[in-house]
Amino acid sequence: MREKTDRKRAEKKPTEAGDTAPGGDGEPRADSATRGDDSTALFSGLTPGGERNFLDTLRGETIGGVLLIIGAVAALVWANSPWQDSYTAIRDTRLIIDPINLDLSVGEWAADGLLAVFFFVVGVELKREIVTGELRRMSTAIVPVAAAVGGMAAPALIFLGVNLTMADGAPEGWAIPTATDIAFAVTVLALVAKWLPTALRAFLLTLAVVDDLLAIIIIAVAYSESLALLWLLAVAACVALFSLLVRRGITAWWVLLPLGLLAWYFMHASGVHATIAGVALGLATPALPLKSKAAERAPVRAAEESPAAYFEHVWRPASAGFVVPVFALFTAGVTVDPTVLGEAVADPVAIGVALGLVLGKPVGILLATWLITRTRHANLARGLGWMDIGAMGVLAGIGFTVSLLVAELAFGVGHPRDEHAKIAVLSASMFAALVGSGLLWWRGKVHHRRGDVTPTPSG
Repeated sequence: MREKTDRKRAEKKPTEAGDTAPGGDGEPRADSATRGDDSTALFSGLTPGGERNFLDTLRGETIGGVLLIIGAVAALVWANSPWQDSYTAIRDTRLIIDPINLDLSVGEWAADGLLAVFFFVVGVELKREIVTGELRRMSTAIVPVAAAVGGMAAPALIFLGVNLTMADGAPEGWAIPTATDIAFAVTVLALVAKWLPTALRAFLLTLAVVDDLLAIIIIAVAYSESLALLWLLAVAACVALFSLLVRRGITAWWVLLPLGLLAWYFMHASGVHATIAGVALGLATPALPLKSKAAERAPVRAAEESPAAYFEHVWRPASAGFVVPVFALFTAGVTVDPTVLGEAVADPVAIGVALGLVLGKPVGILLATWLITRTRHANLARGLGWMDIGAMGVLAGIGFTVSLLVAELAFGVGHPRDEHAKIAVLSASMFAALVGSGLLWWRGKVHHRRGDVTPTPSG
């Protein structure tokens, strides 16, 4: 309530002469005489309005994917430059916290630590979809859910088929080509979506959310070490307390952040991949507005919407603007020289990953969608055709963040097969982005000629 009062006061307070002058962005601008200097600070701190605009930009779907691409390109350039030794040295530098027995490299901190923020945002997004979004009704969710399952099963089966039949195969990497990178895919879709049906974007988002959920389950089950029950109980206690506090309207960072860090540490000690703690905390966050006295204690946005919406609003800029690009920077840096490329082309792991993403994703999505429309009498959303689903299936072959993470979990950072898998992920993702965007652009032209849709802004 205090925030709301302060906001009203700020809106009503007139600009005081001599203290401020209106700027070009509509925000008060401090006068140089008031600041006590005669110079103009060209790169001073952002105004409140500028800061809001900056954070809102980071919350946009397109910018997260752009920064992800920038991080990956920077990693590739750095790892293949004359300074490649410095890249490896920084990535492999150990950052040790002796009192709690944490010994992780910079790259591992990015994947195990920072990425927990990304998975927390995924968790609250999942909670909102399950409670108030497309996934709350089976009638609307059944088709994209089936598509997501098919889009994960087919790549896994292709990978296993390659690695179980070829000499020197490594079937433990079966989950690498199963995930779709939602940030990357939505960024590409936003660039070509002007004349596409809005239902196609909703289909992709729902599919990607379910894809994230299934990928999280795979990481928790298939790539966890020996489990320690007591540590898992400690995680459960932290998550339960987190949920209780939020439901009572207590959202102060100095209360919840230490609790989240404890949950992360206990999850790391339990043998389950530590990022799952972020998902657990996200799923424990209420997705409906708080009631009565609890709402009075919560921030204005959390009280008016829901804690899940509030946390997503607060943490998405950090996830999109810092966490994911830094993860890409320390994960995508693979050496691309003729020797490594030759080894990757002959490696069943790289072959399985590439075929799984490029071929398995569109085939699995199309086949599963066709089967569910035949067996459950479900229909595609109005305005969608099978060519649209096929083009979107090709775009879903962009496997990046989670695929790179699973490659490290399956083979270990710096392992030759980890490098080969990453080369395949990057190459297949680029292929899927280029071909998928081309197909969707063509489908948009078709819809435009038919007059099916009104234009939507890209980006």
